[in-house]
Amino acid sequence: MSSSQFYPANEQDDHENLTIFDSSGRSLDCYIENSLEYKDSVYLLLIPCDSPVIILKESEEDLEEYDETIIIEEEEEITTVFADAKAVLAELDLLLHHTAYTLTVTGELPPLDEEHIWNLEIEEDEPLLEQEELQWLACFYYDNERYNICAPINPLLFVAKDDPKHGLQLLSSADPELKEILQELLLDDDLDDED
Repeated sequence: MSSSQFYPANEQDDHENLTIFDSSGRSLDCYIENSLEYKDSVYLLLIPCDSPVIILKESEEDLEEYDETIIIEEEEEITTVFADAKAVLAELDLLLHHTAYTLTVTGELPPLDEEHIWNLEIEEDEPLLEQEELQWLACFYYDNERYNICAPINPLLFVAKDDPKHGLQLLSSADPELKEILQELLLDDDLDDED
């Protein structure tokens, strides 16, 4: 993800903010949760300022009694259903944004309700990803298919590396140093919270 650009943004809640951009030019405002100096570089733990959401499509597999849930990630499909998703979320006083790396909403999420907590099992071979807990927000239908909009309960984290040679870059999940750096950033953040 080296094509990302970073710009300082306004400060929020005593955190320094940073705006990141994806290769399409979309932006995502994040606050810097923590920073760490490691091997002549500075690593930043970034969390989006607004609430990330995902859109899931329920797909029936032939005649089996099995529904597969698919995370909508393709740009074309997001664009196709975006207006409907935005309208449904507006009924909850949430404003949907097509931001860099994730969809986000501004507004206050509904209180957590056990009936609306979903467990999403990720089948991909991702060493850092586990079962994800989601808060169901709303559903809508498009072209006779059901879509669900959910917010991850755990925060969405980005790790950026600032080194003298290449400037700021987001680390990808395939980066071999990501797991170690993320653990250090989270551990250091937990220690700071205890002080």
